[in-house]
Amino acid sequence: MTQAFMLNGLTGFSDAQTPDTRQDLTGLFTEKPQSENITFVAKVNAESLLKKPTVKWFKGKWMDLASKSGKHLQLKETYDRNTKVYTFEMQIIEAKANFAGAYRCEVASRNKFDSCNFDLTVHGEWPYYRKRSVQASSDPDVDVWKILSGAPASEYEKIAFQHGITDLRGMLKRLKKMKKEEKKSEAFLKKLDPAYQVTKGQKIKLAVEVANEDVEVKWLKNGQEIQPTGRYIFESVGNMRYLTINNCSLADDAAYCCIVGEEKCTTELFVKEPPVTIVKNLEDQMVMKGERVELECEVSEEGANVKWEKDGVELTRDESFKYRFKKDGCKHVLIINDASKEDCGHYKVKTNGGESMAELLVQEKELEVYQSIADLTVKAKDQAVFKCEVSDENVKGTWYKNGVEVKADARINITHIGRIHKLTIDEVKPEDEGDYTFVPDGYAFNLSAKLNFLEVKIDFVPRQDPPKIHLDCMGRTSESTIIVVAGNKLRLDVPITGDPAPTVIWTKGEKVITEGDGRVHVETTKGHCIFTIEGAERQDEGIYSVVVRNPAGEDTADINVKVVDVPDPPQTPTIISVGEDSCVVTWEPPLFDGGQPIIGKNTVKPFFVIHIKEWYTVYEQYRRTNCVVSDLIMGNEYVFRVFSINLVGFSTEPCQTKDSVYIQKTGIVYKPPSYKEHDFSEAPKFTHPLMNRSVIAGYNATLSCSVRGIPKPKVTWYKNKMDITHEAKYRMLSKQGVLTLEIRKPCPFDGGVYMCKAVNDSGEDIVECKLEVRQKKDAKK
Repeated sequence: MTQAFMLNGLTGFSDAQTPDTRQDLTGLFTEKPQSENITFVAKVNAESLLKKPTVKWFKGKWMDLASKSGKHLQLKETYDRNTKVYTFEMQIIEAKANFAGAYRCEVASRNKFDSCNFDLTVHGEWPYYRKRSVQASSDPDVDVWKILSGAPASEYEKIAFQHGITDLRGMLKRLKKMKKEEKKSEAFLKKLDPAYQVTKGQKIKLAVEVANEDVEVKWLKNGQEIQPTGRYIFESVGNMRYLTINNCSLADDAAYCCIVGEEKCTTELFVKEPPVTIVKNLEDQMVMKGERVELECEVSEEGANVKWEKDGVELTRDESFKYRFKKDGCKHVLIINDASKEDCGHYKVKTNGGESMAELLVQEKELEVYQSIADLTVKAKDQAVFKCEVSDENVKGTWYKNGVEVKADARINITHIGRIHKLTIDEVKPEDEGDYTFVPDGYAFNLSAKLNFLEVKIDFVPRQDPPKIHLDCMGRTSESTIIVVAGNKLRLDVPITGDPAPTVIWTKGEKVITEGDGRVHVETTKGHCIFTIEGAERQDEGIYSVVVRNPAGEDTADINVKVVDVPDPPQTPTIISVGEDSCVVTWEPPLFDGGQPIIGKNTVKPFFVIHIKEWYTVYEQYRRTNCVVSDLIMGNEYVFRVFSINLVGFSTEPCQTKDSVYIQKTGIVYKPPSYKEHDFSEAPKFTHPLMNRSVIAGYNATLSCSVRGIPKPKVTWYKNKMDITHEAKYRMLSKQGVLTLEIRKPCPFDGGVYMCKAVNDSGEDIVECKLEVRQKKDAKK
């Protein structure tokens, strides 16, 4: 059967139909895939391409058909040098029902990319092709998602591993949210495909066709707007809008959206890892029983996922931590602790691009019995202990009774400490009688003994124990008082005993406290009665009594509860006397000391802390009710305040003196000292002399020197001992002791001896230099 197929403009037709020759070619394709005798043909014009294009064929969104070439699938390519057109063919031979599904052809060359989609439907023995609509088909594509949907959940991870899917959970979650149908759009002529896939490190190009070629579009990734960078490239060609993502990484595996005005279209991009190969194989190993085993390999990619198998069964982490999996860069290690005979076998490591296998052999050691189990004869309610000791402390074993494995429960305890194995049976019953056997794991021998039950007849007498309160702080002495800070919670868990279980009654004075009774409440459980005060207050102080009764008797106990708080502030601080640099302050103790006596000196007064404004601490933990404040500064005014303190803390407010105290100044007259006035005068002295100079006629010249002196000296310039102060040809400058004589355009006549003279009341100083003025011709020579 012959069928023809053209994309983006051609529709599928049968032998009785006339093909529609209209084409809507965009991007790199000159002819998009069509079929001839179940052969799909794609042509690419390479005239404007700098590099040979590469073409990939996909089934669904994931399956790269290059790895499926064989008997039923062949891929070919040819090149016409005259027309510079590449022809790529995919031929399906003897199509079967499972060949049906969605296909995609992608072409790429450097920074250019194009793709197109088509469907293959197989009816009976012959395939039927149909052109894919621009909108997503309502039928699900046959791809990795379809494979997953038809497989049990236990196979999901295996299928994702085979197809290089790194984020299986994210893929399942996001594909479930994809819309089955899309509404017709006024802004888009062609929307994004429902999903794209790309190999890690490669690039992908997303394309939409908009109705208005002048409209601006926005691209979003997971709801965040994408800005153009070196990796994200935006293109606008006519009505086409492109988003190119270069060097895709696993971080690019996301949902993408293109927005035009109020309308948008979305797609999913899935990034799969390239095949991971094994570069260093596993090696066979032989170890002794109980030793540690490490099977190591190296793969081509860091952080790649691998699977370990033993004799074809996949290994996973179990509760016993028998197997551990270690990953260090490209290295992967399988660790087996305490190797046993069961660990012998063939171990295989698998990646999505290769596998390696090695054999593990485990040899046993001879096991010696240091102590065997012995026969026991026990009475009812007694304890039976079977004990044995073997040479290897790592050997485990199993206990059997009459050939049936013994399991640990509330009465039966099985232990293994070092080389000793124990089976302990508490409160032996008649049904515990029998033959007991211990079998070491991995060894072909056992240790056996018999348990004989000795029956003793006992007349039953009902047991009655009088109730008892087990409380350390009982009574009304200071040692038995329970102290709680105001606002805190007090909870007393009082142990009680008695058979039968006693009843409990709590009272305070004449009032009975019941369960759930406000802030102060009680509750009774097996072996305990609980007394609770929520947010203790002063009125909660007092003696609480607890009474427990049963038919055998009763017991009582008193609990003294004291609630302590911070004290009140002291009363009426007063300044009773003032000295030259001191004063005496007195006050009265607080009305309430917080319920907590002071520890030390057998006094019941609180500690006191005294402050001064711009507050300075005068005394701390002061126990008297008066104090002398010394070292006060004359001319200052003072106010005093007093805090009280106990072991709970400071009083919330201080008590402050009503009046202030002023330290008077004494009548002392200040006489300033007399000093002899210092003579700072200094005779002029040149600190930097004039230097001999040779200059060219016609160019300004300067002579400089520096002088110091107090008072400032008067400066006079001379030429050949003639005063030149009023000569217009010269300009004299003085700045911070630096003296400068500027000679404007000197001629040979201006040559001679120049002198600078500095004079003040303390003396004078002079400095001289010679100036030579040369003609320009002489300068050239």
